[in-house]
Amino acid sequence: MPRPPLDGLIDDLYYLEGAPPYARLTLPPAPSALLIVNLGAPFRIRAGTDIGTAEYADGCVVTMRTRALEFGYPLRTRSVGVHVKPWGLAPFLPMPAAELCDRPVTVEQVWGRPAVAELRDRLATADGPHEMLTLLEEELMRRLGEPPGLELVRHTSSVLAATSGAVAIGDLRVAAGVSSTHLAQRFKEVVGVTPKRLARTYRFAASVFAINPAGPVDWVDLASAAGYFDQAHFAHEFREFTGFTPTRYVEVRRRFLREHPGHTLDGWPLPAD
Repeated sequence: MPRPPLDGLIDDLYYLEGAPPYARLTLPPAPSALLIVNLGAPFRIRAGTDIGTAEYADGCVVTMRTRALEFGYPLRTRSVGVHVKPWGLAPFLPMPAAELCDRPVTVEQVWGRPAVAELRDRLATADGPHEMLTLLEEELMRRLGEPPGLELVRHTSSVLAATSGAVAIGDLRVAAGVSSTHLAQRFKEVVGVTPKRLARTYRFAASVFAINPAGPVDWVDLASAAGYFDQAHFAHEFREFTGFTPTRYVEVRRRFLREHPGHTLDGWPLPAD
């Protein structure tokens, strides 16, 4: 867990090493962003069916996304990374987050080659994972900025998080005392998507985490509890976010559980179908 003030922007810092459970993993949209500093062989990311696969040697920066990403891993992988709150990458970016929506970039494209090369060298020679995470945290502290609208977006997004997206955007606008246009613009700059889209993502994530793949799933009850109009609405949203039907998603999760019981990645990444 990061220390203040990073804890208001970041969920956690992590170290990952070893053989991935599958050569390709699907990462559905989530109310979060991601920064990875790669220390091993390059990995590959496909950001949509209409976009080709790109290679990332130094790492990647992924803002709030609207569609699933496909990660292709080498036989063994090694990296340090940051799981970031939806608004949390903006203080470390030199451009509006909307410019990176559904378009992962390398860390070099954001921070520059010399700075990233130096950081990777220090991480690679660090004395163990704890020191590596400390170095990464210090780098983030050094780069911490205060983009316009951050507090407005952070407060509004926190309400969306607390309600799993079940709040009228108009009510948020009124409570914040700003226009709909101003709120949407700030969200695009800081998060990368509109508040309505972020609300949809929170609702979808809540419904997914309510699924227990080890047992039977009552789809009607789950869709209703998540606030969807009906099961058809839920199924449409599910396919848009993941590329899977709800039943196919559960089949894939069950496959993961069978083949890799207790794996640290179980729960959100999925084997590429």
